[in-house]
Amino acid sequence: MPSTELEHTFRVAAPPEEVYAHLAEPTHYIGLSPLLVDVRDVHLSGGSVHYTAVERFRFLGLLRHDNVIGVTLVAVPDRLPHSAEISGEVRSPARVRMGYRFAIERDGAGSIVTDTLRLRTPPGLLRFAASQAGAVQRARARVLKARLDRPA
Repeated sequence: MPSTELEHTFRVAAPPEEVYAHLAEPTHYIGLSPLLVDVRDVHLSGGSVHYTAVERFRFLGLLRHDNVIGVTLVAVPDRLPHSAEISGEVRSPARVRMGYRFAIERDGAGSIVTDTLRLRTPPGLLRFAASQAGAVQRARARVLKARLDRPA
């Protein structure tokens, strides 16, 4: 399957503990990822959280498609308060697979977050999936900053 990796690094004024807590909660991804409109069936299995999420795509402003995806989330707080990691995988019915990782590192009173996505798609879908994922990645940084940044 064709694949690519996208990486986006940004600063958040909140400490790693707060960024980690926010990203470790599945319901916080609603609005954090602009396409995500619902999270349901959240359950813990071993050290992983599994849930179903709904991405809403609009085509030409008229047609709506709800893409129901399976998500696995693994939160590793071992190195807090200095750093933490959240990773997992997304499985789409269109056979699009996305591994994701948030590396959270302390930076003074705030955090540096590196958001890495690894996409694998059936032939012909990689360009579209990568453009959507890149847009979501950049929006996620803006929304996370707006949610967690505090005035200095």
